[in-house]
Amino acid sequence: MTDETPIDPVPSHIAKFITEDQSPQHVAKIYEKLSQLLTQGEEPLYIAVQDPIGIDLTPEIVVLTNRRFMHYKPDLFGRAKFVDYIWRDLRSAELVENVFRATITFFAADGETIKVDNMVKEQARRLYSIAQQMEENVREELRLRQMEEKRAEAGGVYLQGGMGAMAAGSTASPSEEPLQALGKLKQLMEAGLITPEEYETKKKEILARL
Repeated sequence: MTDETPIDPVPSHIAKFITEDQSPQHVAKIYEKLSQLLTQGEEPLYIAVQDPIGIDLTPEIVVLTNRRFMHYKPDLFGRAKFVDYIWRDLRSAELVENVFRATITFFAADGETIKVDNMVKEQARRLYSIAQQMEENVREELRLRQMEEKRAEAGGVYLQGGMGAMAAGSTASPSEEPLQALGKLKQLMEAGLITPEEYETKKKEILARL
């Protein structure tokens, strides 16, 4: 019968972040720091831990939350640099896989670059996948904002509820000239906010009032 040192169980609050060979010790350490840095409603999505070549080196850590991407980089003197960007400030992400390891690079809108090499491939892929999804979310948010701005510029006329349905107050008021209403509808069509078919339908309704 041999005596074996029991393995301490991974704390439940960090277990979900240890899925691709992350070091439980380093994940627990960074998670403790995160509890002091996260804003209200902000949640960590993934924690990746570098696998440095030198056994005495402290690994760099990348944390992705629903609002930011963060880079924790310790130095040889026990100090650490913590850099973070909101997702809207991410210009692009790049993944390069080598034979045994991978490198993930984040390019920020201000020209800064966050590059972490010697990453476990599975962890680097997860980082890249989440970054791509967040980029898509930001683009969609920007697209919706631009649509709202175009609607406002077009005088507040917009469609809702499907083909030909006008929102309350969006139809021309009795005092509004038919030509003005037609002009607004044309602006919406040219901006891609309504289809040509919807434009023709509403145009007929306006012309019928003449």
